Amino acid sequence: MVTHEQKIHLHKNDLPEGLSFTGAIAVDTETLGLKPSRDRLCLVQLSAGDGEVHIVQMDGENYDAPNLKAVLGDRALVKIFHYARFDLAVIAQYLNVHAAPLWCTKIASKLTRTYTDRHGLKDLCRELLGVDLSKAQQSSDWGAAELSDAQLNYAASDVLHLHALKEKLETMLDREGRRPMAEACFDFVLVRSAMDLAGWDDMDIFAH
Repeated sequence: MVTHEQKIHLHKNDLPEGLSFTGAIAVDTETLGLKPSRDRLCLVQLSAGDGEVHIVQMDGENYDAPNLKAVLGDRALVKIFHYARFDLAVIAQYLNVHAAPLWCTKIASKLTRTYTDRHGLKDLCRELLGVDLSKAQQSSDWGAAELSDAQLNYAASDVLHLHALKEKLETMLDREGRRPMAEACFDFVLVRSAMDLAGWDDMDIFAH
């Protein structure tokens, strides 16, 4: 295990034995591109919302990761994503895990922040939390054997604030009476991501 700035813990191919989480855990992934069937999973980032981030770096050959899979598949843990549709597909493709139950800040934002069309993580953090995220490493070689501090800090930032965003967005969902609608959408994301992997990624099945 390598620790950066006492908050970012880098692990190779799996989480260490004995690491456990309760309640809800923020999850994100980094890949070599946006097509799960082509672009391999490189990183899985997790945070319990306590300012610490665990980053699992996959070598592209070994996706066994029993400890990581146990966490992602734990039905007692709510997995918080931003744009869950993509991360769920990648996790299913490479780790063969259905990461449920889940909560998606992007879906919640679209159901509550109807006054804007800006629902990116950077936009949410700036408006709701007063936090400015750097996206300088968004296009980056996540398959590199050695990751830079800038890459690690970027990857960590994608999960560090999801618990706080969830809390803010839950308040907004309740205020607008849209929490049941959001929860139904969260349930459907697993199906939507499975359809993406099956070839319906560019089709709106509800369109005329």
